[in-house]
Amino acid sequence: MSKMESMTKAKWIVEAALELKAEQPISLDMRALTAYADVFVILTGRSNRQVRAITDSIVHDLKNRNDPPLGVEGLDEGNWVLIDCNDTIVHVFDAETRTHYDLERLWRDAPRIDLGIPGLDPDPRNELQGGEENGGGANAIDPAA
Repeated sequence: MSKMESMTKAKWIVEAALELKAEQPISLDMRALTAYADVFVILTGRSNRQVRAITDSIVHDLKNRNDPPLGVEGLDEGNWVLIDCNDTIVHVFDAETRTHYDLERLWRDAPRIDLGIPGLDPDPRNELQGGEENGGGANAIDPAA
């Protein structure tokens, strides 16, 4: 899949998740770091129930776009759901599990992707740490680039 197609899919995923009030969405450009995915999308729900609802919203949206996920793991537990969307891997966490596994730190060399969603900081750490007003910093990439 092309870079633009991967970024478009990531944008669809994040938009579907935001409809269900997902928190701290980030997208990571994984092309230089893994052979199995172009993009990681990481999201947080406030409860197991919300994690499941966010997952359902993403899966439903992708099916409606004729791009259904290959698989979904962890839906029963609801604290970490992994959605395999072929070139894009989605991680939907509850807050405690996201903090515990800290994928952002594990994959800190992956540039954050600015999906061009108004009001969305591509690196929510900026909001928590008082970082750059417009987000992104030196490690964010523009999907149109």
